[in-house]
Amino acid sequence: MSRTVAVAHYPEGAGHATRMLAVAQALEGPETDVVLAGGGPGSRFIEYNGYEVYRPATVDYIGDYQGGSILDVVTRSVPNSLKRVFDFARWLRREDPAALVTDDMFAAMAAQFTATPLYVLTHNAASYYDAAIQEAFTWLLNQYQLSVARAFLYPAVWPPDQGDPPGVVHIPPIALEPNGAQAPDDVGVLVVPSTYSTNFGELARMLREEGHTVTLVGDDDWECAASLLPWIRSADMVVCSGYSTVMEAAVAGTPCIIYPFTDEQHGVSRVIERRGLRGFQVEHSTPHILRAVRHPPEAPSHENGAKRAAEFVLNHME
Repeated sequence: MSRTVAVAHYPEGAGHATRMLAVAQALEGPETDVVLAGGGPGSRFIEYNGYEVYRPATVDYIGDYQGGSILDVVTRSVPNSLKRVFDFARWLRREDPAALVTDDMFAAMAAQFTATPLYVLTHNAASYYDAAIQEAFTWLLNQYQLSVARAFLYPAVWPPDQGDPPGVVHIPPIALEPNGAQAPDDVGVLVVPSTYSTNFGELARMLREEGHTVTLVGDDDWECAASLLPWIRSADMVVCSGYSTVMEAAVAGTPCIIYPFTDEQHGVSRVIERRGLRGFQVEHSTPHILRAVRHPPEAPSHENGAKRAAEFVLNHME
C-alpha cells in the first residue's frame, strides 16, 4: 500500500523549490507518492520538471522589509501570511499525507492545525542576522519549528557550528540531480544571480572583457534547464549569491565565489568564512570578484544530502 508525503517550498525564489524538489524526488518510490506545493517563482521550475504543484497565497517578507518598510510588512506580508496558512491547511486536509516536509513556516503552521506529521528542512538560523528584529523573529521561528516538528533537518556545507539552532539534525548540502540533462562544454565561469542580487549582468560583461568565457543564468540566450547541476559541474567556477547555488557547487565539486546581498546571504557567508571551508571564497565588490576569478579557491567535495533527508523521513514515519 502506497503512502503520500507532501513537500512544500517557501515562495521566495527558485532555490527553495530546487532543494525541496530534490528531496521530493528522493522520497518517490514504489511505496511512496509525493504531492508538491509552494507558489512563487519556484513553482514554475517544479512544473518545468513535469510535476503538478499547488499554489497557495504567496508572501515576500524580505522584499517588503528590505525593499520597503515595516508598514509594507504589516499591510502586505502579514495578511498574505494568514491566507497562506489557510490555503496550506485546506491542501493538507484534501491530500491527507502521512507526513509533510517543508522549509516554509506557514506550511509548518498548517501541519500543526491539521495534525500532519511535520519534518522541517531549512538552513535558516537567527545567528545570520544583524538587525535585531530579524534575529528575534528567526529565533522565535526556530524555536517554534523545533517544538512542532518531529525533526529539524539542517542542510549545511559546514560541520556543526556554534551558530546553528540547537537540536537540529545535520545533513549534507542538497542539490537537484539532473534527469538526463547535459550542459555544454564551454560554460566557463557560471554567474548565477539570486532574486535580490544586482549588477550580475555588468559583472558578466566585465568578466568577458577580461577574456573569460561566461555563462549568465537568466541572460537573453539562457534557456530554462530542469536542473542547474550539470552546468555547475561543467563550469570552471561559479559566482553566486544564494545558498541553494552554494550547496549545488559543493555537491558538484566546483569552486564557488559568493557575492552576498540579503542579510541571510551575508550571514551564511560569515559562517563559511569563519569555518574556512575549502572551495568557497566570499567577496563584496565587483573588483574583488574579478580578482578572485583569476585566482579561484580549491574545489569543494560534499555528498548530496537529498537522499539522506528522504531516508530520515521515511525511516521515522509511522
